[in-house]
Amino acid sequence: MGRGDKKTAKGKRFKGSFGKSRPANAKKNVVTKPVAEVKES
Repeated sequence: MGRGDKKTAKGKRFKGSFGKSRPANAKKNVVTKPVAEVKES
């Protein structure tokens, strides 16, 4: 387990590959401001 193991994140970093343990497009939590609600009278 480690640098030579392609099934671990460290091994994938060493090999430069992507997969289940190290996805290519990492999900980021994006915080967006809620749209102000317009009150109709």
